[in-house]
Amino acid sequence: MRYKLLGKSGLRVSELALGAMTFGEEWGWGASKSESRKMFDAFVKAGGNFIDTANRYTEGTSEKWVGEFVASDREHFVIATKYTLFMRRDDPNFSGNHRKNMMQSLEASLKRLGTEYVDLYWVHAWDFTTYVDEVMRALDDLVRQGKVLHIGISDTPAWIVSQANTIADLRGWTPFVGLQIRYSLIDRTAEADLLPMARAFDIGVTPWSVLGAGVLTGKYLKKTPPREGRAKEGAAKDKRNLTIAEEVAAVAEAIGCTSSQVAISWVRQQRGVIVPLLGARTLSQLKDNLGALDVTLDQKHLERLDKASRVDLGFPHGFLAQDPIRDFVYGGTYDKIHNHRRRMSGEPY
Repeated sequence: MRYKLLGKSGLRVSELALGAMTFGEEWGWGASKSESRKMFDAFVKAGGNFIDTANRYTEGTSEKWVGEFVASDREHFVIATKYTLFMRRDDPNFSGNHRKNMMQSLEASLKRLGTEYVDLYWVHAWDFTTYVDEVMRALDDLVRQGKVLHIGISDTPAWIVSQANTIADLRGWTPFVGLQIRYSLIDRTAEADLLPMARAFDIGVTPWSVLGAGVLTGKYLKKTPPREGRAKEGAAKDKRNLTIAEEVAAVAEAIGCTSSQVAISWVRQQRGVIVPLLGARTLSQLKDNLGALDVTLDQKHLERLDKASRVDLGFPHGFLAQDPIRDFVYGGTYDKIHNHRRRMSGEPY
């Protein structure tokens, strides 16, 4: 495995991250401790050093096990955890983005992880109640205290992340260097604003659900698809999603690999600093996912998958891309300007 710099930081993270949401069986679909340990060991053997967990994952079990697994060589690993989600139901100050919850959540996570600091601390989801200034200043305090080395943000609109990093830059506070989003061949809506923003601010992206809740593995294309799974609430029944899964399976057959490896490779080959999160429940699943490291899709296959999965990015993107609008904006000179900045928005030269 090779390594990438996480956004504007100098932090070296493996090109794939191990998602530890499946570490623990409290939620009814995770992995046992022995199986989790086997997956951890296989990931490390492949060169992985980036482990992602959260305070809520499997009611805290995920953090406890991650802490145990890395204990023998803590400094080698890049440990990421998150706060925001509730840790005590019906108590308003045990959830949210605000300073009080941030501080008590981190202290609890450090105890579960058995460490004095975390390498990357994520805002797990935006609560739309806390001012951006409060969040960024509180996170900067944690960095200055040495309890957190870098910060990231997950599941948050692009305009909020942009505002946060602009404020941090102006005030000399710690900026977000990581962005965690849902992104796969069946959900490309992040291409409208989140991904262009990440490239513009040089923020590393760690996509989750890169297999589309299992749809892109091809298991729902079988004559007898599984009755249960994360996709059972509807994703596996969506005709568009199944059509995309069929294209993924066809590409996989053509190049001699699995559908999962094609789906992961497609995400890895998108522009920007992309570090997919692997969330497996068994050792065999993880080993199959790690096989994506040996798969590179050629331009023909990338175009085929793009055609099958392309989405309408909505206003103003489609509006501004229309020839009559471009003519109004550029006065007939659009094609005469070699604008390197178009790479940030995803436009061709």
